[in-house]
Amino acid sequence: MKKIIHTSGKRKSAIARVTLREGTGIIKVNKISLDFVEPKLSRMKIREPLLLARTVMNTVDVDVNIHGGGVICRAEAARLAIARALSEHTPSLKNAFADYDRQLLVADVRRKESSKPNSHGQARAKRQKSYR
Repeated sequence: MKKIIHTSGKRKSAIARVTLREGTGIIKVNKISLDFVEPKLSRMKIREPLLLARTVMNTVDVDVNIHGGGVICRAEAARLAIARALSEHTPSLKNAFADYDRQLLVADVRRKESSKPNSHGQARAKRQKSYR
């Protein structure tokens, strides 16, 4: 029986869901091969955990489904979800990911600050006062 692993990763409003199953090393992002993902920076971010897990990559297929958020946040959410799936598949990779970059395993919980009264769309800026 083939082992299937489902994980997810979030960054701001981007959510990535990953399905990892035994296979031949095919990586698809939203049903498109990783080689065709644009921009190149996003492709490189998504590939980071895959490069750290070279020994495992030829034995698993990775399907990533991403929605919401901007271009870079989507890439960071996918990167987090892929690293979590790989560390669940091969527990020895967890230390390698943590040593390289802790953000591969732990989500960044920062969100946009809400706007306050009298701030005209900005979170912290207030209306100027003039006394003279």
